[in-house]
Amino acid sequence: MLLDKRIPISYTFNKVKYDLLYVVIATLVVHYLHKNFAHIIPDMPLTIPAFLGMAISILLSFKMSQSYERWWEARKVWGAIVNDSRSLIIQLQSFLNEKHIIRKIGFRQIAWCYSLGQSLRGLNPLDKLEHYFEGDDFNQLSKHNNKPLGILQQNAQEIQTLKFNNHLDIFAQIHLDDTFTRLCDEMGKAERIKGTIFPQTYRLVLHFSIYLFVTILSIALDNVKIYFQLPLLIVISLIFFLMEKSATYLQNPFSNTPTDTSVTAIARTIEINIKQLLGEKEIPEPSKSDTFYIL
Repeated sequence: MLLDKRIPISYTFNKVKYDLLYVVIATLVVHYLHKNFAHIIPDMPLTIPAFLGMAISILLSFKMSQSYERWWEARKVWGAIVNDSRSLIIQLQSFLNEKHIIRKIGFRQIAWCYSLGQSLRGLNPLDKLEHYFEGDDFNQLSKHNNKPLGILQQNAQEIQTLKFNNHLDIFAQIHLDDTFTRLCDEMGKAERIKGTIFPQTYRLVLHFSIYLFVTILSIALDNVKIYFQLPLLIVISLIFFLMEKSATYLQNPFSNTPTDTSVTAIARTIEINIKQLLGEKEIPEPSKSDTFYIL
């Protein structure tokens, strides 16, 4: 997730450098053709690139809106995960006197948050999570393709065992089941966002339209000196390309990039909250970043 810090120019430039290279090449080619083959280049009124530029602006506005909506939905899902993770521990402490069991479930919940975030980013979902499990619980997850779902099942089975042994009444079990249901729903929502691909053809058509706009505008500005025309086209196209790139990265909030939803930092916050609720002595520090983004 981007922070309220200055974004390096190098980061921005690297995202559009090849697109700007095309602008330079297209402008120089059109200038060369105008200079040497003026009779084959048609006159191009400015109204044509102006109309195309307006159409591109509308398409970019729509794409940016849809991309931000996907990113914001992902952030709301993880906000709900924070709330339900806290609620789970508080409910357990209200319904149970078994501190060891509460700690066991709490640590599994921490592992679930990290595992879900890593899974959504295409990373190893169990990397560096062994110390959150007791006994053979960690090894049992090997049979699950969906590791976060396996962790959630282990916690649900723990609740079932508590109910069977009369450590929980039916009222408490119902409330805890509701919490697990919400956590499962939130995991499904995040997986839906990850698995639903924004139409690639939309991006390709939009990208091609920007290239076409630059070429037509270069033809329409044939009476402008090249040393004025080239910087002007670069600045105009830069705005379009940056908006298109921003929308493209926002539409994938779990792609392990600077514009991601900060699932690792959120999971660290959940870990801190749960460990403090459990009265643990070793509390980790909140996630910090020396760069312009945090993961």
